[in-house]
Amino acid sequence: MPTKIDGKVYYTTSEICEEAGISRPTLFRWLRLGMFEETRKNSRGWRIFTENELNKVKAQTMRIEVQKYNE
Repeated sequence: MPTKIDGKVYYTTSEICEEAGISRPTLFRWLRLGMFEETRKNSRGWRIFTENELNKVKAQTMRIEVQKYNE
């Protein structure tokens, strides 16, 4: 369940992966490749993502799906 911090909604890595339909290794690979901005971390040191970042991950997933379909 998304968390609110200072009035903004944040998602965990697991929530991002579930919403976008990708695996954790895929998300971490994309982060290492610099495909997305540096993410924030919560008080536990876990990555958290904004709604905008979630939408970017979903868009990247869709681009890959379209590429696979067109091959």
